[in-house]
Amino acid sequence: MKHKITPTQSSRRNFLKASVAYGALTILPSSFVLGQKSSGGLAPNDKVNLAVIGIGNQGSRDLKSLFSSGHCNVVALCDVDLKGSHTQQSQNDHPNAPTFTDFRVMFDKMDDQIDAVLIATPDHSHFAATMLAMSLGKHVFVEKPLAHTFGQTERLIRMAAKHSSLVTQMGNQGHSGANYFQFKAWREAGIIKDITRITAHMNEPRRWHGWGPSTTAYPSEPLPQGLDWEQWMDTVRTPHPYSSKLHPQEWRSWYDYGSGCFGDWGPHILDTCHRFLELGLPNKVSALNRDGINHSDLIYPEASTIRFDFPERGPDLPACEVTWYDGINNKPQLEAEFSEPKINEETGETTRNPTRPNRPGKVLYSKGLTFQGGRHSDPLEIVPREKYLDMRRQLPNFPQKNSNHYANFLLACKGEEEARSPFSVSGPLTQVLNLGVLSQRFGGEIQFDATTKQITNNKAANTLLDPVTREGWEEYYNL
Repeated sequence: MKHKITPTQSSRRNFLKASVAYGALTILPSSFVLGQKSSGGLAPNDKVNLAVIGIGNQGSRDLKSLFSSGHCNVVALCDVDLKGSHTQQSQNDHPNAPTFTDFRVMFDKMDDQIDAVLIATPDHSHFAATMLAMSLGKHVFVEKPLAHTFGQTERLIRMAAKHSSLVTQMGNQGHSGANYFQFKAWREAGIIKDITRITAHMNEPRRWHGWGPSTTAYPSEPLPQGLDWEQWMDTVRTPHPYSSKLHPQEWRSWYDYGSGCFGDWGPHILDTCHRFLELGLPNKVSALNRDGINHSDLIYPEASTIRFDFPERGPDLPACEVTWYDGINNKPQLEAEFSEPKINEETGETTRNPTRPNRPGKVLYSKGLTFQGGRHSDPLEIVPREKYLDMRRQLPNFPQKNSNHYANFLLACKGEEEARSPFSVSGPLTQVLNLGVLSQRFGGEIQFDATTKQITNNKAANTLLDPVTREGWEEYYNL
């Protein structure tokens, strides 16, 4: 049941909605609206007042990292499962922060005490909380992927663009690490150019491996005491019963709630490629391989190979193929000429092993150079090593001491830095992930018109770019 809003709260909410809809003014943090200084005007020693939506598991880790930066006060905690074992640590660490199970109630009661919000809920429930937070003038740090559908992501991009005074950041934490600064410097110096092909992969076991193909319906279990399952469902059009294969962590396995391996790991592997090669949106997405398919259309494949075709974008930005591999034994091959030599100690014979290492990563192929990288903030290497040794003195330096992703967000809220993964950057990346998920689900080839932002050859897939929301949650799509 949707919570009731008092007339005063409703009036203020409607005022904010009207401002968004008609562009009447730029929404600033609510403290500014009320005549107090905004978080952007905080003195260097002041702290950002942070509310947290989703305080267990990844949310707990994010909260610890934000708080340990020394730049924030934790003023509110919100989670649908406050009695769950996974949420206890956050509550114990911040015993004086009021707790809520409904983010809408939290904002109604504490709007004027909140400068910024961390949103670390399951993928399907990022959107509504983020839209409401921005409509109320709050800076937002949102876990990856930014939203569950292409249409939701599009609305978040537009909302952030309308309210440029607000700081936005997606939680692809490596985007503040060495890979970010190195890729930027090497791209600007012309070291990274003419990339025509990228392979990326993540081959570790996933939660749904072993039970995905045989699942024919959502399981049902008794609802744990204290869990607000109605609120957990959020905007999902067709609610499903509670089960431990959905909450607290299995939700990523299901099309209706998560984004699979690609949506989970793509932001940590392909982020710098997408940003600094200005990939934008693809014009074609092809499912080259799908193993362990769930024929009930509920759960992600156990392995998939998805290729994205990006058009030419500039003089040294030719058309580029990006191929993603997931699944335990579904690994790309690194061409032998680029792999490291292996010397047989008995015979002295030199061979090369063309198989990529087990760790998640990527390889970028250009006309003259090949780059191999890992996950998150892992820097790139020029391969083979002999080539790197030949040119190492001409490689540009890049900054080594920088704020991490969490401190960067809070410092940006204070006006001291610029956020490194704002929605203008992380939004289009997320939309590539949204399209990849549809390819994993439908198979075959998806033709995408980047101008109209429509799938032109598959009506069912096009409908799922922006599916109808659940009754009672429409207002967040209209903000």
